[in-house]
Amino acid sequence: MNVTLFHLYASVAPMTDSSSALGQERAAVADACRRLGAEGLLIGTAGNVSLRAGERVAITATGAVLAELTADQVTVVDLDGKVVAGTLQPTSELELHLGVYRRYGAGAVVHTHAPMATAVSCVLDELPCVHYQLLALGGTVRVAPYATFGTPELAESVLDALDGRGAALMANHGAVTHAATLGKAVEHALLLEWACGVYQRAASMGRPRVLDEQQQLAVIEAALARDYGTTHPVPPAQEGNR
Repeated sequence: MNVTLFHLYASVAPMTDSSSALGQERAAVADACRRLGAEGLLIGTAGNVSLRAGERVAITATGAVLAELTADQVTVVDLDGKVVAGTLQPTSELELHLGVYRRYGAGAVVHTHAPMATAVSCVLDELPCVHYQLLALGGTVRVAPYATFGTPELAESVLDALDGRGAALMANHGAVTHAATLGKAVEHALLLEWACGVYQRAASMGRPRVLDEQQQLAVIEAALARDYGTTHPVPPAQEGNR
């Protein structure tokens, strides 16, 4: 199937590049990290988050405690990885983030060691589409083969696993999501963690049912017909009958 909810809603609109925006983007990355920490998807210094602003990327510094991150712990690099703002070295997964921007034109990238996603990455070769909301990530979520963190091998395998997807799992490691905006990339990370939890609970009771291609297509058609995911006012005629 060539069409998924991910393709329908993944229009990319990275922030424009300006010096005045860099401070805002660094603050936004710090805010996202604190939210992910509060949600239990980030622990200690494990994980990294970035946001693209034109030809610049605001990205978490290596060794920073992410649940307590402040804007001055976010470094700004260009698309070649050269530091252009900030006093701290960027995350060891910098090449992974830059690779996502280069290959997929994303606006933001989130990498977590979320417990449910990490557990699934230790067992499965892919997370099957057990719930229609996974279509917002592209359907099944592939698991990139294990490689040492921060290596070109890991970055390349994760980039391949992300082809046509908004998320990938990293074997015995964690998860990565990307989107047009940082808010949406965070939502993808939360959705993936939820879906991994659903799968684990279902698998503990038996073999989880998986939505087939026809069922997935029906969901996409229904979402398009109903403009799923947005609010709609009550028609005037119905308002008068209240």
